[in-house]
Amino acid sequence: MAEETAAGQGQERKPVLPVAGRRNVLVTSALPYVNNVPHLGNLVGCVLSADAYARYCRLRGHNVLFICGTDEYGTSTEARALQEGCSPREICDRYHALHRKVYSWFGISFDHFGRTSSPEQTEICQDVFRRLLDNGWLLEKTIQQLHCGGECQRFLADRLVEGSCPVQGCGEKLERYRRGLWRWVLEPKRRPGDQRLVEGRAQASMYHQGPQVGRPCATRQVQRQVLLYTHNYFQVMFPSTLLGTGENWTLLKTISVTEYLNYESGKFSKSKGIGVFGNDARDTNIPPEVWRYYLLTNRPEVRIDLDSSDTQFTWTDLQAKLNNELVHKLGNFINRVLSFIAKPEGVGYGSIIPPATNAESHPLTQAISETVGKLVDQYIVAMDKVKLKQGLKITMAICSEGNAYLQDSQFWKLYKEDPPGCATVIKTSAGLVYLLACLLEPFMPSFSKEVLQQLNLCPEEHLSFCDEKGEREKAKRPWDLIPPGHRIGKPAPLFKGLVILLHSFGCSLHRIGNATFISITPYTVSG
Repeated sequence: MAEETAAGQGQERKPVLPVAGRRNVLVTSALPYVNNVPHLGNLVGCVLSADAYARYCRLRGHNVLFICGTDEYGTSTEARALQEGCSPREICDRYHALHRKVYSWFGISFDHFGRTSSPEQTEICQDVFRRLLDNGWLLEKTIQQLHCGGECQRFLADRLVEGSCPVQGCGEKLERYRRGLWRWVLEPKRRPGDQRLVEGRAQASMYHQGPQVGRPCATRQVQRQVLLYTHNYFQVMFPSTLLGTGENWTLLKTISVTEYLNYESGKFSKSKGIGVFGNDARDTNIPPEVWRYYLLTNRPEVRIDLDSSDTQFTWTDLQAKLNNELVHKLGNFINRVLSFIAKPEGVGYGSIIPPATNAESHPLTQAISETVGKLVDQYIVAMDKVKLKQGLKITMAICSEGNAYLQDSQFWKLYKEDPPGCATVIKTSAGLVYLLACLLEPFMPSFSKEVLQQLNLCPEEHLSFCDEKGEREKAKRPWDLIPPGHRIGKPAPLFKGLVILLHSFGCSLHRIGNATFISITPYTVSG
């Protein structure tokens, strides 16, 4: 694979090829359409979820290749071009660049971000089609289709037709069919390789061969000995298409699907411009790690015990999660620990990590190490299963345990009354800060780098959680994660509070003190 500019990193990445003896993981996601700027629902159901998993795999020391690209074929692109009075190529060029810009701002760490209009895509797609035709898997059939008898004189795809179905009761019948299909796919059926087949929504279509085949185009050199994880709803048509060629393709091993993220009391809509779009998120001046955290903690992961696993974005919920979970819980814990270490000797430790001489016999420390060890194991199980929302929830539970440990220890009293005990509590808490930075990197990468900088640790060397390095076991002894005598950097607040004022008109943003104030309409319409 040629070197590509990573959309989320802005730098050249080296080619990623399988390595013998290592776990080789290929991650991809649904290819986003280029008929508009992606909105938050597109992001969490597509590239953001895939990015969080790819980052987790890198954190665990796996050999990871994360690819994606824009889907530039289909009626949605043609309809947008007709609407704007330009060619489909002009639409594709413009929105591919906009997608790249949005994903870069959100920190999406692609190894390759391509286009389905590339020559490689065309070559492979046509080759797959010819093989399917030669192998007898394609049928030629005449169908009835709506036709425009006006100026355009053309057959019409569904996206070019407005109105309701003329067949009475059609919608109700389709909904009953959808519910029946939903129950069927959730039954414990298995396919070769003993993998559970779960479909979130029945959305695959026969005519979508192009986007499906687009995924192998950037991965021709890595077709064997890799685990392929895809956040995509083509789990039936895509493997069937590859099998039909008779070639030795790498097939899907794990599929993660989501339901829908809704907007306030309605739905996101690219065509109607309803919702919060990538450029809107950037223009609020709310940092990307806050958006990433909110979207992933609100990820509409499929649950088999619910008829619908849709979740909802609201501005008030965004405000609550930022202020309560990031500012008051996570940010406060980290700043409290590091600020105390940074205080001069006599009231602190002069920015030096103290020794933990009695950690093995300190009851509170032993209790939290046992609790954290169990939570770390749960985190790995959840993330290995691509249960990103659960993994994030478990990590924040570790933060809650750290807050309780720090408060219950009454370290401010121990500093004078029991110096060795205080040193143990502070060194253990500093280890928990480091642990949180590692476990949260898949969700908030820029936050994790900032924490490590405040710890005076190099992110490239220390953002790791590999079994081979024993880091998983070290997490069960948090006082051992940072050596005594290490000098930390300068502590600083990691998050700022947010106040959102909803109005029936207009949109403005200003700051008062440490809080960001946003005045915004209940429905943000992209211009």
